[in-house]
Amino acid sequence: MEEKIKEWVEKREQEIKALYHYLHQNGEISWEEKKTTDFICKQLEQMKIPYQRFADQTGVIGMWGMNSKGPVIGLRTDMDALWQNVNGEWKANHSCGHDAHMTILLFTLQCLKELGMEPTGKIKCIFQPAEETGAGALSFIHKGLMEDIDYLVGLHVRPIQEMPFGKASAAIYHGAAAILKGKIYGVQAHAARHHLGINVIDSLTAINTAIRSIPVNPVIPATVKMTYAQAGGKNFNIIPDYAEFGIDIRAQTNQAMEDLLERVKQSIQSAGKANGAKIELELLSEMVAAQQNKWMEKIVGDSIKEMLGTDNLVPPPVTPGGEDFHFYPRNNEKLQATMVGLGTDLKPGLHHPNMSFHLDSLLNGIKIMALAAWKMNQK
Repeated sequence: MEEKIKEWVEKREQEIKALYHYLHQNGEISWEEKKTTDFICKQLEQMKIPYQRFADQTGVIGMWGMNSKGPVIGLRTDMDALWQNVNGEWKANHSCGHDAHMTILLFTLQCLKELGMEPTGKIKCIFQPAEETGAGALSFIHKGLMEDIDYLVGLHVRPIQEMPFGKASAAIYHGAAAILKGKIYGVQAHAARHHLGINVIDSLTAINTAIRSIPVNPVIPATVKMTYAQAGGKNFNIIPDYAEFGIDIRAQTNQAMEDLLERVKQSIQSAGKANGAKIELELLSEMVAAQQNKWMEKIVGDSIKEMLGTDNLVPPPVTPGGEDFHFYPRNNEKLQATMVGLGTDLKPGLHHPNMSFHLDSLLNGIKIMALAAWKMNQK
């Protein structure tokens, strides 16, 4: 089967890259992936794969096969783009590779269909919205869409700092992540009589210093940083009375995140209130750390070795990035899950507005996912 998959993929190189370019040029931000959902549905219709979409949100689940004797295999991709300033223009921009992930899943399905695979159970094709918010996976979990799945595989393109083109890993050990949004309320005053007001910029400065001063365990990677701040108006001679800020928190383990998040909240409140300001905090999103699954890594690892060569299977990267994929096994202890790390020569880095990568890696991703699905279908 390996050679058939390789031959099928290589013959369709131009089709694969053309579909990727279409998705790349038509990105949509989290929860607004309406045209993307429509497009995916049309692709599934052409493959004669039934699907389910939702009246209350974006995203789609394709369902191929109805045999109750075999396993239910989940193949998952994310769909959303980021809102970014790209060369002076604010736009929805696929700088995290979700356009590549969708392309790989669509052609994985087409490959398996055209090569005559019949599911011994069922294959669920999961096109998940809003990964960047950390809430997309949870929306599918809350709808009960993942409860019957036995095996689940995802994929993510990797930056060149982690993995070069031609290599792949059988897992990605993402860390936990959280985003806090804060509001600061002070008192306006004339800048000449600043003692009569409460300057929210002083609070912002104190908060930033406090969170950067939190000691973390050097054995467990963790970071805290302010990533958004806005205060004041158009007049420079007024003490501002309102500010907003955002805090990005990362930790390699779930326990480290739990401890760090509590310390960050305490530090923000203590530092921000020191001058008399009022602080409000909201947890905007969070993602859990990856769980190792050696059984799934063996299946995917064997697929990588057979498709790319033994020397091109590399150890799973331990990365500070977050991924809501890991909510799926966290919420279903019986679920066997892993995420493929795909080497792509991606640079300058994920979430950079001008991110680019080696497009031939799309072919590698399809080959790996197709063979892994074939193998799981025999289990």
